[in-house]
Amino acid sequence: MQQIIQQGAEAIIFLDKNKIIKDRISKKYRHPELDKKIIKSRTKKEAKLLTKASQIILTPKPEIIETNQIIMRYIKGKKLSEHLEELDYKKICIKIGNMIASLHDNDIIHGDLTTSNMILDNKNSLFFIDFGLGFTSSRIEDRAVDLHLIKQALEAKHFSIYQDCWKIIEKNYNSKDKEKVFLQLKKVESRGRYKKGC
Repeated sequence: MQQIIQQGAEAIIFLDKNKIIKDRISKKYRHPELDKKIIKSRTKKEAKLLTKASQIILTPKPEIIETNQIIMRYIKGKKLSEHLEELDYKKICIKIGNMIASLHDNDIIHGDLTTSNMILDNKNSLFFIDFGLGFTSSRIEDRAVDLHLIKQALEAKHFSIYQDCWKIIEKNYNSKDKEKVFLQLKKVESRGRYKKGC
């Protein structure tokens, strides 16, 4: 029996035994034919990105790809957004830094890097999930924005350990473009501060 475990603006996530079904939502305000094309295109794009990412880091690989659905295995474990403080977060943040760098060095931008999209399974393996906002890019700006997202997520959700976590991620982001990315990250952050001050 299928069980809804998450519902967002773009998709509904079902759990069916040991499988996850990501079902993209039809938008009534779009023309039906255009809606079908957009859903098909975005589903295909995400599946392709997930397949590529699964060859680089731990992430569930698509097993069945339909017009509006991606079916993949369910990762049983602890979502970091709910459990990071009680886990060995220093070791986990080493993995996070390494994994983000590996994705970026292969031109994959996750697009939604938060601890809600990271799961530690029962064997202490870390998985990144939900590449629905992801895309391929070699731009330093896109990598810096990806890092800015995880930094903001840590500060908002895990304030008590935020500084420790960020230092470890920063140290272990061993990308070949590390210096350029962190230089750009400072610019991204300064733009954010400027907007807040307006």
